[in-house]
This record gives sequence, structure tokens and C-alpha cells, in this order.
Amino acid sequence: MKQSEIINLSAAELQVKLTELRKAYLDLKSAHAISPIANPLQIRSARRAVARVATELTKRELQ
Repeated sequence: MKQSEIINLSAAELQVKLTELRKAYLDLKSAHAISPIANPLQIRSARRAVARVATELTKRELQ
């Protein structure tokens, strides 16, 4: 998910997106622990997407 897409979402939508992304990240991590997934770079991109959304939420709370 790109930063330009994240900025256009409301705070409620960001909360929902954050929970979805965290679940997807945990699913990828557990699947990779059991047996190696085909593209391990998906884990990195999922982790960074979670960080982008969380950062935007924090930024909005501080404003």
C-alpha cells in the first residue's frame, strides 16, 4: 500500500486497514515458520505496510 493511498483514508478506515494488515503479516510469518513461502519478501513488504499505516495514525493523533 502506497503512502498516497494511506493519506486519502479516514482514521476509522486506517484502523480497519491496520488490523487487516497485521493479521496478514502474522499469517505470513506463521506460514513461513512452518514451511518456507515462495516469496519471503512478502513478509518485509507486509511489515512495512503495517508501519506506514501505524505511522499515519500516530501522526493524525498528534495533530
